[in-house]
Amino acid sequence: MPPALPPFDFSRSPFIVIWETTRACALACVHCRADSIPRRNPHELSTEEGFALIDQIKALSQPPPLFVFTGGDPMRRPDLPQLVRHAADAGLIVALTPSGTAAVTRAKLSVLKDAGLSRIAVSLDGPDAETHDAFRRVRGSYDWTMRIVETATDLGLALQINTTISKLTLPQLESMAARVSAFPLSLWAVFFLVQTGRGAALDQITAQDCERVLNYLYDLSLTAPFGIKTTEAPHFHRVIWQREHDVAAEGTIRVSGIRRRGLRSPRSVTDGNGFLFIDHLGNICPSGFLPLVRGNVRTGNLGAIYREDELFVKLRDTSALAGKCGRCEFRDICGGSRARAFTETGAMMASDPLCAYEPGIAARTLALS
Repeated sequence: MPPALPPFDFSRSPFIVIWETTRACALACVHCRADSIPRRNPHELSTEEGFALIDQIKALSQPPPLFVFTGGDPMRRPDLPQLVRHAADAGLIVALTPSGTAAVTRAKLSVLKDAGLSRIAVSLDGPDAETHDAFRRVRGSYDWTMRIVETATDLGLALQINTTISKLTLPQLESMAARVSAFPLSLWAVFFLVQTGRGAALDQITAQDCERVLNYLYDLSLTAPFGIKTTEAPHFHRVIWQREHDVAAEGTIRVSGIRRRGLRSPRSVTDGNGFLFIDHLGNICPSGFLPLVRGNVRTGNLGAIYREDELFVKLRDTSALAGKCGRCEFRDICGGSRARAFTETGAMMASDPLCAYEPGIAARTLALS
């Protein structure tokens, strides 16, 4: 049988917290879950409210969760350096996901690094300007993204590339892998489309395509000098376990593959289960892809809502899973995408439509071996 739940107590604290500092963005990306807007909302959290949010995040656990400033485009906030400094002074590991625009200059990134920024994550959804700019709907985005990559590297910031997998981008997967391999990456984060926001207009890949992509990423992870993670495809952890069992059966060294993959957590980090999202208005949600509001940081306690709210508790209860996710022997290390289940079926705890695995196969295989 698959391994028991690892010693990560996601019932007490999330592994990562994302703050959508603003929804304002100069891009109009076809997959945008936030449905970004051209101007900042006057009701966004203020600087002082941002400081208070950061203090609540610090209080969640020791060490505190990873913390990401996102958007929209967080570079649209002039107080970003102060917010980064407050988070860094609080002991948080601070990351930033700016949009690929001319707003990201060397001078601004240098200020942010001096303020305590640890990592920068940029989106790249095509191996060349033509395909990336078409996805981002703004000509020049690819070139701006390349400048961000070069500047972040020169400044010594850890670099992460985010790539979305949909039917539109799937044909470029191998060329994308070759492109990102040319960068001094710490992590390639592969996002699997959830059809929400503007992403509702995009076509989803099939479950069989997803299985092939996850196995391709596993193979790449064995030789790539950077880590690989998936977002909204937690069944990557099931694929890893299955492939590691195969490797072990062949007598090769299992630990080598785990080291090279650089996995941050041996189980999935997903909607409300190790993952916590605060939107630009301070609303507390399980994730940006599952924007079900469960409170607001202006009036509620972040830790209490994450630990005690009925919906958050249910999202961490694998016995509440329905359909084949509920029967699956990998439910404790995977659990399926709750955001995709909700978006595509209307039932939060239903089976993840993007998983091709039929429960019981691994158990039967092990019984025969």
